[in-house]
Amino acid sequence: MTTVVPAAGWVGVLLGLAGSVVLGVFGLRAQRRPDSVRRAQLSVGVGCMLGGAVLALAALETALLTDNFAVSYVAENHSRATPLLFTITNAWSALEGSLVLWALVLAGFTATVLRQVRDTDDRLGTGALGVLGLVGAFFFGLIALAANPFEILEIVPADGPGPNPILADNILVALHPPMLYIGYVGFTVPFAFAMSALLLREGGVDWLRRTRRANLVAWSFLTAGLVVGAWWAYEVLGWGGYWAWDPVENAALIPWLVATAFIHSSVVQLRRGMLQAWNFVLVLATFSLTILGTFLTRSNVVVSVHSFSQSPVGPALLAFFLIVVVAGFALIVLRAERVASAGRPESVASREGMFLVNNLLLSLFAFVVLLGTLYPVLVEAVTGGQLSVGRPFFDRMAVPLGFALLLAMGVGPVTPYRHATAAVLWHRLRIPLLVASAAAAATVLAGVRSPGVVAVVAIAVAVAASTVRQLVTTAPTRTPAGLFRLVRGQRGYWGGQLAHLGVALTALVIAVSGGLAERATVTLDRGESVQFAGYTVTFEVSERHEQSDRVVTDAHIALRRDGELVRITEPRLNAFPSRQLSVGTPSVWSTPVQDVYVALGGLEPDRVTLNLFRYPFMVWLWVGGGMIAAGGFWALGGRRRRPDPGATTTITSTDAALEVDRVR
Repeated sequence: MTTVVPAAGWVGVLLGLAGSVVLGVFGLRAQRRPDSVRRAQLSVGVGCMLGGAVLALAALETALLTDNFAVSYVAENHSRATPLLFTITNAWSALEGSLVLWALVLAGFTATVLRQVRDTDDRLGTGALGVLGLVGAFFFGLIALAANPFEILEIVPADGPGPNPILADNILVALHPPMLYIGYVGFTVPFAFAMSALLLREGGVDWLRRTRRANLVAWSFLTAGLVVGAWWAYEVLGWGGYWAWDPVENAALIPWLVATAFIHSSVVQLRRGMLQAWNFVLVLATFSLTILGTFLTRSNVVVSVHSFSQSPVGPALLAFFLIVVVAGFALIVLRAERVASAGRPESVASREGMFLVNNLLLSLFAFVVLLGTLYPVLVEAVTGGQLSVGRPFFDRMAVPLGFALLLAMGVGPVTPYRHATAAVLWHRLRIPLLVASAAAAATVLAGVRSPGVVAVVAIAVAVAASTVRQLVTTAPTRTPAGLFRLVRGQRGYWGGQLAHLGVALTALVIAVSGGLAERATVTLDRGESVQFAGYTVTFEVSERHEQSDRVVTDAHIALRRDGELVRITEPRLNAFPSRQLSVGTPSVWSTPVQDVYVALGGLEPDRVTLNLFRYPFMVWLWVGGGMIAAGGFWALGGRRRRPDPGATTTITSTDAALEVDRVR
């Protein structure tokens, strides 16, 4: 058993590598000469990829679950005392295992693409399979040559150090990495189809239609991964926040911003035949940035809380990134006459014009974050000096761009295609603007004096009111059943509106919770109290608990209001003997109106230092983030409906309904 399991893992990696090479070769050959390749040959390649990836991950999980410390990955990242959940998640908590999971997700997406390709006459599909095979060959090769988790140790330790303590303290670690990987890897599918279309010297919208579901799946999971990652950081790291513009956080945000621009831009090409060049550039940029993000995560070029992923695979990932960028843009330039759009927006004051503005803002946002993330790396590489780009830079740049994006998001959906007159826009926006003005006035009357908070409240409420107005005015009947029929019948459009509502709610919570937060650092002796945010905070007792993999010391902190006990919070310090490391875990008391966040700054038997935070409406941040992801998942069920020529009085699209609304 000691050698059988890693041998099976080796077989899986090599089988996946062989299948990827076969698929890459035969897929690209089939694109050039369809009659020279049979579909069965492509199926064999995909089957070997998928079977090899499943076998490799199963072998890795088996080695972890059976405490097989003869396997290098297990010896370096596992211990006998590790709880079952974190033993399972350990398979992707370190570099080598995460690449195995990456390969499995890629093989799964490749198998779904194969289902579209009915025969080798589908040259667009076979070319996409070929590109997917080449990408798979790189990652399986990377596992085999530079990040192999199945090496056998000559001296087998009796136990191991266990997983990184930060990754063994919350169930969200079981969700965050897989979601990000599905998001990252999913964008390989539109990239593969785009490159296949360019190789065929074809433009058009076929490649966009065939990758719509993959785009939405990838975007939705990447969104969910970002939200869960922020929630995990908030609940686990103990610094009182959820987003620190950490380089590896940015590495996931940057492709999300570009992918969001791509999804919006693809709508314009599908509807109006415009922005085709934008789409090729954006899909290439999205895929390239996922590789760059992986490089930042898996190398030691940046200092980050995610530095547990440092490894020697960085040069290989950087080389692959450069090859993709150079080859991809060279192909776009060579096919420039094919990718040029047939038309341009007639006016900025139009739906397609607002989409273009939205794309420019999202791309600029991504560039700013990328520049702030990579600038210290480039300076060190060129001059040898070290500097850091901190949160003030990102906040200073993100705030105006965020305001502009919110404005574009509010105006864009109510703007008709081709051209919008001032009268039409005023008719559609006057009620949302009145509601937003009332919300801003109520915010000021409530005692809020921050101009930024008031402005975000006004814009976010305007976006929400605009969406609600559209829903009410375009529904066939203004009843719950009628509204649901509209939303279900046009899932793509209303999924986007749900995501917009989520963005508005998220922006609102970020502004309110950040602008109206209360913070304090206090030191208390046992039995001593202090006033904070309307509560009497008392240090009552400190207790020590021994668990299988750690020693937990917690502080019982009582929160009282008007003398009545309302909550006992228990921030704790986790000591991991095997790692010789201690990690603090905050205690977060969440209600619909506020979070009270208590983190340890220092802990002695009879004295404690506490970092106290109060964030209003914080729980709604996770609700808003969930709405953004849910919008993408809801849109997955949408299908393009062809209007019935005989149904002359039936509204078949939201755009048509909005045009009817124009004359009401």
